[in-house]
Amino acid sequence: MTASPTTTRQRLAALRRHATVEREDFTGRNLASVRTSQLWFTRCSFTGADLRHATLDGCSFKLCDLSGADLRGASLRGARLAGCDLRGADLRDTDLTGTVWGSVNTGTPPLGLTDVTGARFDGAILRGVEADSVIGWPFLDNGHE
Repeated sequence: MTASPTTTRQRLAALRRHATVEREDFTGRNLASVRTSQLWFTRCSFTGADLRHATLDGCSFKLCDLSGADLRGASLRGARLAGCDLRGADLRDTDLTGTVWGSVNTGTPPLGLTDVTGARFDGAILRGVEADSVIGWPFLDNGHE
């Protein structure tokens, strides 16, 4: 008999590639160094979560709240963020190579736009980043370095 994962970090790491995680609340959780398999997060809250050094490569975040999340040193290579709230998030030294930042058509703008107002990007790797309709995007040339 196999023991089921006991912590949130273990449960997320055990999910199969491209599994959908919907409407889960990870607010304030310690998810430092979590490793996932290209999960699809929809309407999840990571408000104030500790995601330092997490490996979230290829994950998709749709209408998720990552405001105030600590993503320092995390890897989000190839991740997609659409309609997400990252206000005040700490993305220092994060690998954002090939990430796509955009919006979700909700029919009522500005709802559905990704917001990075006040997010910190010092030392982040921004190679091949695409950003369209992102509120507070601090980089010239629409997100391309």
